[in-house]
Amino acid sequence: MRESWRAIKAALLHVHSIAGLVLALLLAVIALTGAIMSFEDEIVDHLNAGIMQVAPRQAPALMPDELVARLTAAQDVGKISAVTLASDPSAAVHVRFARDERGARPSSLYVDPYDARVLGTPDGEEFFATVRKLHRWLLIPGDAKGWGRQITGVAALGLIVMLISGLVLRWPRRAGSVKMWLKPNLGLSGRGLHRSLHAVIGTWVLPVYLVMTFTGLWYSFDWYKDGVVWLLSRPQIAAAKMQPKMPTKASRAAGVSETAQPIGFDRAWAAFLHEEGGRFSKALLTLPAGPGTVIRIRSWGKDSTLDTTRDEFRVDAITGQFVSAERYSDKTLGEKTIANVLDIHRGAFLGWPGKLAFMLAAVLMPLFAVTGVLLYLSRRKLRRLAQPRLGRLVPGE
Repeated sequence: MRESWRAIKAALLHVHSIAGLVLALLLAVIALTGAIMSFEDEIVDHLNAGIMQVAPRQAPALMPDELVARLTAAQDVGKISAVTLASDPSAAVHVRFARDERGARPSSLYVDPYDARVLGTPDGEEFFATVRKLHRWLLIPGDAKGWGRQITGVAALGLIVMLISGLVLRWPRRAGSVKMWLKPNLGLSGRGLHRSLHAVIGTWVLPVYLVMTFTGLWYSFDWYKDGVVWLLSRPQIAAAKMQPKMPTKASRAAGVSETAQPIGFDRAWAAFLHEEGGRFSKALLTLPAGPGTVIRIRSWGKDSTLDTTRDEFRVDAITGQFVSAERYSDKTLGEKTIANVLDIHRGAFLGWPGKLAFMLAAVLMPLFAVTGVLLYLSRRKLRRLAQPRLGRLVPGE
C-alpha cells in the first residue's frame, strides 16, 4: 500500500512539475494583469473626477438623440454605439463608440448633458483596455474570436490540475495541525525554504485560485458557460439564453425595414423612464451591433454596490415597446450567481477587502513560478549527484 502511494505521488509530482514549467510564465502574466485591474473602477473614477461631474441646472437635460446630434455636428466623432445616462443631474453623460473599419474602437467621451459640450476623454481607459486584452486574450489578434481565449482557458485548466496535485503532494502527516498547514518555516534556506514558501503560501491562496479559475473558465469556453447556465438557471431561462437572437415581433409588426434607417435612443429611453421612474442611478443604453432595432438597457439601482447587480431590459427603438425585462431581484440564487460571475472572479462580491485579497493572491503567482522552477532544478541536481559516475564503477556493477 505504501509503495503504491509513493508511485502515485511520484506521478503527481511529475504532472505538477511539467504543468508548472509549461504554464509558469503564462499564468504569471494572466495573474499580474488581473491584479492590475482589481481596482480599475476606483482608479479611473479618481483620475477623471474633474470631467465626470457638471454643475446642475434648472433647464432639463437633453434627450439622448438631440445630445448625439449636437455632438456629431460639433466635431467629427465615430459611430456612437452606447450612452450612459444618470438620474443625478450633476453626472456627465458617458458616450462610447463602435469599432471602425480597422477594428479599432475610438476613446469614449464625457459630455455635458445640458448642451452636449465635450468635457474630455477619460484617462486610463486605453491602458486598462490593453491590460484587459492581455489578461483575457494575450493580445492575440481576433480578441474573443481568436486563439487567445482558448489558450487562457487551457491555462486555467492546467492551474486546477496543479492546485489539486499540489494539495495532495503537500498533505502533511499531521493533517489536523494548523501550524503544519499555514506557517512557513522561514528559518530554512535554499531548497528547504523554497519548498516551504511554495507549499504553505500555496495553501493560503488555493481557495482564491480555485474561485478565479472556475469563474475564469466562463469567459474561455462556450461549453463550460452553457453547462453552468443549464445547471444554475431555471429551464426556461437556460433555454432562452442558448437560443440565437431573432428579429423582434414588434419590429416585424411595425413593418419597419431593419436596415432602412438608423435608429435612435429616444423612444427606448422614454419607455424606460416611464417604467422605472427615479428608481435607477444610471442606465447604459446600447444600440444593436447588427441590423436589429432592439436597444439593450442595463440599469443599476441607487442601492446597487456591485457592477453586476443590475436589471436588463430590451426595448424596440421603433415602437418603444419592451421586448424583455430581467430584474435582478427576480432571479434565483443560481441565476444571481451567474449574473455575478465577474464580481466573484475578482473578489468584489466580498467588498473592497475581497478585491484586495484577490489582488494580493494574484500578485503572488510569480512567487510560485520562481520557487517551482528552483525546486525542479534542485531535484535534477540531486538526481545527478545520486547517480554513480561511470569511471568509479567496478567490474560487475
